[in-house]
Amino acid sequence: MKRLQAFRFELKPNGEQERKMRRFAGAARFVFNRALAVQNEERQKTGQKQSGYGALCRMLTAWRNDPKTAWLWEAPVHTTQQALRNLEAAWSRRFDSLQKLKRGEIKPDEVIEPPKFKKKQRSRESFRYPDPGQFRVEQGNNRLFLPKLGWIGYRNSREIEGEIANITVLRDGSKWYVSIQTEREVEKPVHRSGSIVGIDLGVVRFATLSSGEVIEPLNSLKEKQVRLKRYQRIMARRVKGSRNWHKAKARVNCAHRKIANIRNDFLHKTTTAISKSHAIAVIEELEVWKMSRSAAGTKENPGRNVKQKSGLNRAILDQAWSEFRRQLEYKQQWRGGRVVLVPSQCTSQQCPRCHHTSPCNRQTQALFCCVSCGYTGNADDVASINILSRGSELL
Repeated sequence: MKRLQAFRFELKPNGEQERKMRRFAGAARFVFNRALAVQNEERQKTGQKQSGYGALCRMLTAWRNDPKTAWLWEAPVHTTQQALRNLEAAWSRRFDSLQKLKRGEIKPDEVIEPPKFKKKQRSRESFRYPDPGQFRVEQGNNRLFLPKLGWIGYRNSREIEGEIANITVLRDGSKWYVSIQTEREVEKPVHRSGSIVGIDLGVVRFATLSSGEVIEPLNSLKEKQVRLKRYQRIMARRVKGSRNWHKAKARVNCAHRKIANIRNDFLHKTTTAISKSHAIAVIEELEVWKMSRSAAGTKENPGRNVKQKSGLNRAILDQAWSEFRRQLEYKQQWRGGRVVLVPSQCTSQQCPRCHHTSPCNRQTQALFCCVSCGYTGNADDVASINILSRGSELL
């Protein structure tokens, strides 16, 4: 089987290379936004998108030859063409979701939105070299060669496996990274374990396994929230656009990046441990974006308990359940296991002994007591057992 894998490293550019990379990322953003503006104008006139990738590439050549946008020549042409490919891929995902809606495979609120313009003042931006003949990687010397940038050093933390397909250069805050995507053929994996486990995700407990194991939440946002709020207050008191405002914004972005890195490290360690121990993982098919909707309402119909719901939404998003599911799925696939999704309705209200389902069974957040047979236990433990049972029925 073919395995696609990305290896990410931190770059160590000099001042001139960093300035060039900012210009290259800005050129890719400009081409993306200008092409999207052309397509939106066509949609307003004719009702549909007329210019595809080929027509936009011809427009790109005219833009590069135009004296007003002659600065596009400074960026490699392949990186700007890749921005057009990204735009075309975004439209393809949009149209595919509309076709699925017509076939009744998805709901109206699950339709993918059309592509949007990219803002200039973003803490994350990137550009891609799609042609392997353009770049070279020397792991022994801890450096790589990129067109119009030259040799750049990077922090070599692990060996790159497979044939390199493309390279993406991205900025996250004040640091630059390179993501090297590779392809390689591997034997079809067979999981070393034959066990199956049900996993209940929550806020009080991050994950409760049917085997009895409990994984406590990390709550990276909650731990760093005091410092983040202080940086945000300082930023709010500065004049927007001033030098001090940009400095305060950099502190806020740095705090957010630390929170995300801590959370991502926790998720990787957790999903790796689960995928190594169990061949089949059964989890709930949670619609996180619905669970974390705002309760503010409108002026005519204001919501209730808005502050409490806002805190719950923040706690739900801090757990990153969707990212947990994504990581667990590809790691199980790499090890020869699988992830089974089951409906999430009433998993903590159904008795695992007599299967009686009632809201009265869950008396508190943690206590489960069946009103029919008297079975008692922790509500999260009961949910994980029911999830395992539903997954076994599907299998």
